[in-house]
Amino acid sequence: MHLALIRLSALGDIIHTWPLVLSLRNHRPDLHLTWVVEEPFRPLVEDHPAVDSVITVATKRWRKAPFTQQTRAETGAVKTRLRELTPDLVLDSQGTTKSAWITRWADAVDRVGLARPWRRELLPALVYSRVLPGSEGDPHVVATNCHLVRAIGGEPVPNTPSPDGRWLLERALERWPDFRRKAPYAVLLPGAGQPSKVLSTDVLATLARLLESRGLEVVVAWGPGELERAEAVVAGAGETAEVAPPTNIEQLAVLLGGASVVVGADTGPIHLAASLGTPTLGVFLTTDWRRNGPLGPHTAVLSAAQLPQKVHPGRAGARPGVMPSAETIDRKVAQLLAGVTIREEQN
Repeated sequence: MHLALIRLSALGDIIHTWPLVLSLRNHRPDLHLTWVVEEPFRPLVEDHPAVDSVITVATKRWRKAPFTQQTRAETGAVKTRLRELTPDLVLDSQGTTKSAWITRWADAVDRVGLARPWRRELLPALVYSRVLPGSEGDPHVVATNCHLVRAIGGEPVPNTPSPDGRWLLERALERWPDFRRKAPYAVLLPGAGQPSKVLSTDVLATLARLLESRGLEVVVAWGPGELERAEAVVAGAGETAEVAPPTNIEQLAVLLGGASVVVGADTGPIHLAASLGTPTLGVFLTTDWRRNGPLGPHTAVLSAAQLPQKVHPGRAGARPGVMPSAETIDRKVAQLLAGVTIREEQN
């Protein structure tokens, strides 16, 4: 059986799809699975133990220049590759207009996506030949993703699995051994995909000093557009912190995988750190941790958001609460490092 999976982005969402591809493989060991993904995120799916081949797209670049010769050539090449696969099934776990458009390119008879309300956008339904409901029990997005195994006749496992990124860390360590650090250290993440999600640089600077008093070096990691915030944290922390060098995904995995603890807001690298087995504290300011929180045996969540009584299956937004203090975050770090279960505490 040939299956094309459409999950284009972003970092955390792709990580939350890893359990699905393992579930698909476990149900159909003979499955040939091709993952369609945006170019920058190829390292997150290439060589995954359940993925046979990868097709990359560049939808952001294509949207900026839709009529250029380069765009026509690149989109034409993707269409050709998808149709040459002759997939028996195209599974769109993203459920957006752009992912549905690429789903249609495959020209497959069986095109499956999530039903509403687990899918946020309406238009993709015009592309799908059938839709499937997500999880009605566990509200986490990983549970909903895993319900898509029903597209090939499987059943989701009773307990929602945590994403496992050790395969990625093993590869990254082989390619980037110089990114290993010897002394015990913490990683702070000052960025997030939306401004409303980010932790105050003043809070992070104070937290860096508190972590240093625990005998940890502090490294502030950053991604595109986040360098200025990382530098502000280090400036506020004085000599107790340093700005990490620029990293690609594999280098970031090495940095996060070797840390004693990682602290950040609701951002992709938090989920990457959790998948590597690193003690990880997610501080959720405006999103619902019950749907989007980090999963794993060494994770904890501090929620400052005002959560609705019921989790919405298709979105994670929540009303903002009060920014937690550095001292509050530091106490949760101490409990996490001590092995105390602190899955969530309302600030």
